[in-house]
Amino acid sequence: MTVVITGIIILACIILAFIILVQNPKGGGLSGTFGSVSTQVMGVKQSGDIMEKGTWVMISVIGGLCIISVMFMAKPEGGDNSSKAKQNNSAPAPAKKGK
Repeated sequence: MTVVITGIIILACIILAFIILVQNPKGGGLSGTFGSVSTQVMGVKQSGDIMEKGTWVMISVIGGLCIISVMFMAKPEGGDNSSKAKQNNSAPAPAKKGK
Protein backbone atom coordinates (compact mmCIF):
# COMPACT_ATOMS: atom_id res chain seq x y z
CA MET A 1 0.00 0.00 0.00
CA THR A 2 2.93 2.30 0.72
CA VAL A 3 4.14 1.92 -2.86
CA VAL A 4 0.75 2.99 -4.24
CA ILE A 5 0.57 6.03 -1.96
CA THR A 6 4.16 6.96 -2.83
CA GLY A 7 3.31 6.74 -6.54
CA ILE A 8 0.30 9.01 -6.05
CA ILE A 9 2.46 11.49 -4.10
CA ILE A 10 5.02 11.57 -6.92
CA LEU A 11 2.26 12.09 -9.51
CA ALA A 12 0.77 14.91 -7.42
CA CYS A 13 4.22 16.53 -7.15
CA ILE A 14 4.62 16.44 -10.94
CA ILE A 15 1.18 18.00 -11.43
CA LEU A 16 1.97 20.66 -8.81
CA ALA A 17 5.25 21.48 -10.54
CA PHE A 18 3.40 21.87 -13.86
CA ILE A 19 0.79 24.16 -12.30
CA ILE A 20 3.49 26.31 -10.72
CA LEU A 21 5.53 26.54 -13.92
CA VAL A 22 2.50 27.57 -16.00
CA GLN A 23 1.74 30.51 -13.70
CA ASN A 24 3.30 33.88 -14.39
CA PRO A 25 4.66 35.56 -11.25
CA LYS A 26 3.45 39.00 -12.38
CA GLY A 27 -0.17 37.90 -12.71
CA GLY A 28 -0.33 37.40 -16.49
CA GLY A 29 0.07 33.64 -16.45
CA LEU A 30 -2.05 31.54 -18.74
CA SER A 31 -4.58 34.28 -19.38
CA GLY A 32 -1.93 36.58 -20.87
CA THR A 33 -0.65 33.84 -23.19
CA PHE A 34 -3.85 33.18 -25.09
CA GLY A 35 -5.02 36.75 -25.55
CA SER A 36 -8.54 38.09 -25.76
CA VAL A 37 -9.97 35.44 -28.11
CA SER A 38 -9.69 32.69 -25.51
CA THR A 39 -11.08 35.01 -22.87
CA GLN A 40 -14.35 35.10 -24.76
CA VAL A 41 -14.35 31.42 -25.74
CA MET A 42 -12.90 29.53 -22.79
CA GLY A 43 -13.20 32.03 -19.97
CA VAL A 44 -9.47 32.15 -19.24
CA LYS A 45 -9.98 35.49 -17.54
CA GLN A 46 -10.21 33.63 -14.23
CA SER A 47 -7.40 31.17 -14.93
CA GLY A 48 -5.28 32.74 -12.18
CA ASP A 49 -7.94 31.85 -9.61
CA ILE A 50 -8.19 28.31 -10.95
CA MET A 51 -4.41 27.90 -10.91
CA GLU A 52 -4.19 29.19 -7.34
CA LYS A 53 -6.95 26.84 -6.18
CA GLY A 54 -5.26 23.97 -8.02
CA THR A 55 -1.99 24.76 -6.25
CA TRP A 56 -3.63 24.71 -2.84
CA VAL A 57 -5.52 21.50 -3.62
CA MET A 58 -2.36 19.72 -4.78
CA ILE A 59 -0.43 20.89 -1.72
CA SER A 60 -3.24 19.60 0.50
CA VAL A 61 -3.32 16.26 -1.33
CA ILE A 62 0.45 15.81 -0.99
CA GLY A 63 0.40 16.74 2.70
CA GLY A 64 -2.54 14.46 3.46
CA LEU A 65 -1.03 11.52 1.60
CA CYS A 66 2.29 11.98 3.41
CA ILE A 67 0.50 11.82 6.74
CA ILE A 68 -1.59 8.82 5.68
CA SER A 69 1.45 6.94 4.33
CA VAL A 70 2.96 6.88 7.82
CA MET A 71 0.08 4.69 9.01
CA PHE A 72 0.96 2.00 6.46
CA MET A 73 4.68 1.82 7.19
CA ALA A 74 6.02 -1.32 8.88
CA LYS A 75 6.91 -0.94 12.52
CA PRO A 76 10.48 -1.84 13.46
CA GLU A 77 10.94 -5.17 15.19
CA GLY A 78 12.28 -5.19 18.72
CA GLY A 79 10.91 -1.89 19.92
CA ASP A 80 11.48 -1.52 23.68
CA ASN A 81 12.93 -5.02 24.00
CA SER A 82 16.06 -4.07 22.03
CA SER A 83 17.78 -2.57 25.11
CA LYS A 84 17.01 -5.71 27.13
CA ALA A 85 18.47 -7.88 24.39
CA LYS A 86 21.68 -5.85 24.43
CA GLN A 87 21.97 -6.35 28.19
CA ASN A 88 21.51 -10.11 27.85
CA ASN A 89 24.16 -10.33 25.13
CA SER A 90 26.77 -8.66 27.33
CA ALA A 91 26.76 -11.42 29.96
CA PRO A 92 30.14 -13.08 30.56
CA ALA A 93 30.89 -16.44 28.97
CA PRO A 94 30.50 -19.49 31.20
CA ALA A 95 33.72 -20.70 32.82
CA LYS A 96 35.29 -23.90 31.45
CA LYS A 97 35.90 -26.84 33.71
CA GLY A 98 39.31 -27.96 33.04
CA LYS A 99 42.66 -29.16 34.07
